[in-house]
Amino acid sequence: MDASAIAAMASNNALAQVQQEASVEVLRKALDLQGQSAMQLLQAIPRPPAVGSTAGGVVDTWA
Repeated sequence: MDASAIAAMASNNALAQVQQEASVEVLRKALDLQGQSAMQLLQAIPRPPAVGSTAGGVVDTWA
């Protein structure tokens, strides 16, 4: 192997590593955004009324 082939392989390996690190970072950011969106959706769900606080809060199970 000559020096130019070794240099080309080293360059290709470095490029592949940078691309992989960039892909992982993009994935992390996408997961963070999905997590934030999920939290917003969960917070948007209205809380159910407390039991007995409204009319019809008791169900007759013997009927």
